Amino acid sequence: MNKVAFITGASRGIGRETALAFARAGFDLAISARSLDEGENHTHGLRNPDGTALPGSLNATAAAIRELGRKALVVRMDLLDSESVLAASQAVLAEYGRVDVLVNNAIYQGSDLNAPFMELQPETLERVFQGYVMTPFLLTRAVVSQMLEQGGGVVINVTSGAGETDPPVAAGKGGWGYAYGAGKAAVSRLSGILSVEFGDQGIRAFTLNPGVVTTDALRATIGDKGVIALRAGSAPPQVPAAVMVWLATSDAAVDHQRKTIHCQPFAREHGIVEDWR
Repeated sequence: MNKVAFITGASRGIGRETALAFARAGFDLAISARSLDEGENHTHGLRNPDGTALPGSLNATAAAIRELGRKALVVRMDLLDSESVLAASQAVLAEYGRVDVLVNNAIYQGSDLNAPFMELQPETLERVFQGYVMTPFLLTRAVVSQMLEQGGGVVINVTSGAGETDPPVAAGKGGWGYAYGAGKAAVSRLSGILSVEFGDQGIRAFTLNPGVVTTDALRATIGDKGVIALRAGSAPPQVPAAVMVWLATSDAAVDHQRKTIHCQPFAREHGIVEDWR
């Protein structure tokens, strides 16, 4: 029986590349996001400056996985809808009967996410709570329950420096706002709880900070000129993808729990990815 990886937010960016990396490593995949097909626009979704949808879709990712000879289960999931999240977990377990690796990568990316503090609305924080706290809790609890029955598994939670440090400048001037920082701070706490409570039952859990990654979402946020300016301090999405496969498959990874793994220097230090500059 092949191992199964469940990757959220797999329609594009880090999630897509992570799904492909696990497929190359011999895993069958379950992938979730909101966009089944190219060109879909969603409420509170990130868009290009001209209003068009970002490229990428679950079906396109699934096709690429199948070209690699692995199975791909496509599951539409909306982070802001608890019923959708629970239905997604049930569909994956019904199809495969197991999940060996869960990657909580999907995030709420509404245009209000980094509003300055005095402009931040309660409705935004409610969406952040749903997307960054409630959804990872519901999905992880459902999957870990199955992992415990099967004797173990790996959970990887993708965080951000915004959840662990103060912004260099104010929101609106290039820094992040309270909503995003608070959401990612919650994500940063999940893996340690899992490791402490379930480590002796075969559960390994990791917190990964990808750093600045050159994705279509980043390009939509700061523009092509901004991406070029950041190039010396950024990485392609294949880098965090490779690190996540290493964390899920290497015996040496167990020593990197209960801390935040800073992806880009970690990839170099452990020889996971050759220098991409």
